Amino acid sequence: MVRDSGPVPPHPLPGAVGLSHLSAYDWASADGVCGGSPHLHLVCTEAYVVTGGRGSVQTLGADGYRDIPLEPGTVAWFTPGTVHRMVQGGDLRVTVLMQNSGLPEAGDAVFTFPPEVLADPEAYASAAALPPGTGPETEAAARRRRDLAVEGYLGLREALVAGDDGPYREFWRTAVRLVRDKVPGWRELWRSGALAAAERTGTQLDALADGDPAYLAEATAYEATPTRRGGYGMCGRRDEYALPGTTLPYRGE
Repeated sequence: MVRDSGPVPPHPLPGAVGLSHLSAYDWASADGVCGGSPHLHLVCTEAYVVTGGRGSVQTLGADGYRDIPLEPGTVAWFTPGTVHRMVQGGDLRVTVLMQNSGLPEAGDAVFTFPPEVLADPEAYASAAALPPGTGPETEAAARRRRDLAVEGYLGLREALVAGDDGPYREFWRTAVRLVRDKVPGWRELWRSGALAAAERTGTQLDALADGDPAYLAEATAYEATPTRRGGYGMCGRRDEYALPGTTLPYRGE
């Protein structure tokens, strides 16, 4: 949290990114792999900066199936539409940077649930939601959600590896149908976050071109610590920051 002795940040983090820290789940799933809930983002690029341990991230994309090793110092990122599954290899610890902070929490992330769940918005919302808190009930719900996402993911992966991208592309179409009504709200989040941050740079460049340093009078520094530790995220246990425009708990968690 921002300390009381310091100013409250009026602006998001650099580039209006989201920030959190993840410890990958160590629960074994149906295929014997320990890890998170496969999902994609529809308009946001996500980056993993590996800070400890070992593991991998499995991805499904237009270029097929990949298994990218993760070790300290690795940076891996995934563009919109890339299904990704974090895999635990031993004490994996990752700092996550999210483009367009606020949009993932508003539903930009869609789980790879089986087609029958994806086809029913109410069933999808129920399967995606978690009870509040970090107790046993929430853990059990997070594990059920992960298992359901893996169930759908394995079917998508099997087809893609076999050369059939039809199920993967149908998942895209279904994901778009699930979220399209949210787009007006997302547009406002984008305008007030990432777009506003870019426009501030443009204003500053204009001032520099005019030889006007007045905007530098706003110069200051900030600090923050996580406001929730050990929450249940999509990929693992998650430490989050309640900063303006930064990664807040996913809705329903």
